[in-house]
Amino acid sequence: MNIRTLALAPALIIGLAFPALAERIPLSQISNYLNQMTTLTSEFTQINPDGTVSTGTVYIKRPGRVRFEYDNDNTLVLASGGNVAVFDSKSNGGPQQYPLSQTPLSIILDANVDLGRANMVTGHSEKNNATIVTAQDPKRPQNGNIQMVFSNPTELRQWIVTDDSGQKTTVILGDMTKGGSIPASRFSIRSEINRR
Repeated sequence: MNIRTLALAPALIIGLAFPALAERIPLSQISNYLNQMTTLTSEFTQINPDGTVSTGTVYIKRPGRVRFEYDNDNTLVLASGGNVAVFDSKSNGGPQQYPLSQTPLSIILDANVDLGRANMVTGHSEKNNATIVTAQDPKRPQNGNIQMVFSNPTELRQWIVTDDSGQKTTVILGDMTKGGSIPASRFSIRSEINRR
């Protein structure tokens, strides 16, 4: 073994001792991941704009449908048919409703997610072995944005929605079940109104 080889040996050992630096996941790969996601069920922890914490179960059925069931509370958030309905357990009236297109969560629920569209992605970085993508609806940037965090291999782990007033809501996903069948009735705003 010559002197040059001996000098390189510690560098090789150090290089093997640490994993390679993580690289950010390409936007095309993230778009494909979201487009292939048909259904997803997961427990979640939500950090609300006022700092309070809520927990529950989220059901996603792409395109366009999501159901947030909250623990220890009769609050329910449904998206279906292009609308979002918020059923507040403290309200005696009907649900608060607004178009799904007014929330950045519509980006995840879109029938064809294309993060390569012009002016859609405003941030794409890697931090602590996670890829962080900040996206907005390029036609409605005034509606806020969504910051999605993906682990590697590509897996959606959390999102932060910043609404049109700058309020931030963080949703952290737990163990997920992907695929399988979720009945369409679970996302019916009309059925929920009738049930209540």
